[in-house]
Amino acid sequence: MNKFPLWKNSLIVVAVLLGLLFTLPNFFGQSPAVQISAQGAGAHMDGALQGLVEQTLRQAGVPFTRLSLDESGLRVRFADPDTQLKARDLLDHALNVADQSPNYVVALNLVPNSPHWLTRVGALPMYLGLDLSGGVHFLLQVDMKAAVVRRLEGYASEMRSTLRDKRVFYDGIARDGNRVVLHFHDQATRQAAHQALDDTFHDLMMSDEGSGTDLQITVALKQTALTTIQDQALKQNILALRNRVNELGAKEPIIQQQGSDRIIVELPGVQDTAKAKDIIGRTATLEIHLVDEEHPAPTSLTEVPPFGSELVLERDGAPVFVKKQVVLNGDVITDAGAGFDSQSNRPSVNISMDSKGARVIREVSRENIKKRMAILLIEKNRTEAISVATIQDELGARFQITGLRSPKEANDLALLLRAGALAAPMDFLEERTVGPSLGAENIARGFHSTWIGFAAIALFMIVYYLLFGMISVASLAINVLLLVGLLSLLQATLTLPGMAGIALTVGMAIDANVLINERIREELRNGNSPGAAIHAGYDRAFGTIMDSNVTTGIAGMALFAFGSGPVKGFAVVLVLGILTSMFSAVLVSRSLVNLVYGYRRKIDKLSIGNVDWHNKTR
Repeated sequence: MNKFPLWKNSLIVVAVLLGLLFTLPNFFGQSPAVQISAQGAGAHMDGALQGLVEQTLRQAGVPFTRLSLDESGLRVRFADPDTQLKARDLLDHALNVADQSPNYVVALNLVPNSPHWLTRVGALPMYLGLDLSGGVHFLLQVDMKAAVVRRLEGYASEMRSTLRDKRVFYDGIARDGNRVVLHFHDQATRQAAHQALDDTFHDLMMSDEGSGTDLQITVALKQTALTTIQDQALKQNILALRNRVNELGAKEPIIQQQGSDRIIVELPGVQDTAKAKDIIGRTATLEIHLVDEEHPAPTSLTEVPPFGSELVLERDGAPVFVKKQVVLNGDVITDAGAGFDSQSNRPSVNISMDSKGARVIREVSRENIKKRMAILLIEKNRTEAISVATIQDELGARFQITGLRSPKEANDLALLLRAGALAAPMDFLEERTVGPSLGAENIARGFHSTWIGFAAIALFMIVYYLLFGMISVASLAINVLLLVGLLSLLQATLTLPGMAGIALTVGMAIDANVLINERIREELRNGNSPGAAIHAGYDRAFGTIMDSNVTTGIAGMALFAFGSGPVKGFAVVLVLGILTSMFSAVLVSRSLVNLVYGYRRKIDKLSIGNVDWHNKTR
């Protein structure tokens, strides 16, 4: 009656051992480290870089504890923050040439200090939130005016193509503030332009102005289109920021919208505020231009570009003239993947564009076969031609960028094109740094409060319920072990509200054991035998325990569904704590009770406190 089958006992033992395995990494703490990641298409993360970093540190006499290279970058661990700061400056100087765009991001970070064998079996520590591990917090505001201006310039370019296709001749198209003005010399031409534009551009309001030979169509955005542009700019900036913060090695970064034009960025574990601000604030854009083939190629950087063109540098430093008119920007690229050219078997990048981009590139390429096209990366007022290729045939929604030197270079370029760019510049409204010492203090306070509460509960349970109290405390300890192990397995982010959830779970879990113990004592008072009292106590307490935990779980799921940020973290710990509490209170404690009493032929008395059961008759 009070014996579990072998499979059930085995299941409990396996669950406890797995909980212990996944909990262990959290006891090794974190080490100060330098995180190195590639910033440009010419930078490579490989064994050669690892050897260079190791050689640089050894020659300078800077000790390090571990050096590891993975998909997130190269990380070098150090014993203390002072050595970490010295190594950061040393490696930044060794990897990046002064007065040039840096090839590598060298940032301060905190990384787990778990042993290799735990990492190999997939046992990783929980991520710690900003309030526990330290890190940086930014509040950014998106420049919506710049996003609108950029979209209007795109509309102006599309109108030129549309009118050219319809053979409607105009005198000029230019953006004037928050509107686009088209000039015509007669009423019939303006009317034809109206018909052509009305069929294509449904998000625009058009009005007639001017007189005589200077007739105009003034184009402005509808309010719905303006709202859509602003929403898309905000979402695109959030997406681009997610790609960029990976360079800093932040675990579980928080990037979310606040209001209609603001973005919150929190990077737990990142200590280098200046480097984080530099990467996040990059306003890189991708543009496709035609190379100016009408003038001789420049031979030096001092040559003055001809009218309508500008001088840019290729990645190897060679100057080239490109036309100022933008053919397309990176917004139209939907996908980019590395591959090989079927004819030359050399590395290439396969580009996919949306329907609007495909239409434009088809027209431009048809008119410029055997001419060159350049893909420009514009960042911090610095323009670089990351690819200059010859148009071999009419292009469509898919085309290739050839002329790349290696598959690694093709992969880097494809990654850059997929990552996209900021839709509009952003201003830093607020920046805050939480130091690792403050985070460590928060962790210490959180754990102290949890363990003090645990000790107080344990003392009460042992004094009041004796042996059954000790069993309840053991099951409570296993509950905490399983909860931490489950959070580590799911790679959840632990914050101060999450630690409050763990403390609450301890209190809720012992409540189930109190219900069981009191139910057993009640059965003993009613005259039941000890074995029957144990069996009936667990069975009859189960319904009450289930009801109380289900109602709490519903509240936790509601917090997760409608809450945000710290509230979600608290809700996750609460719901997982309910699951582990049910398991430990019902199965683990019953297994321990069975281990003590289940194999006895005769039970004279239960060690569950002062119960005068043997004087009662049935």
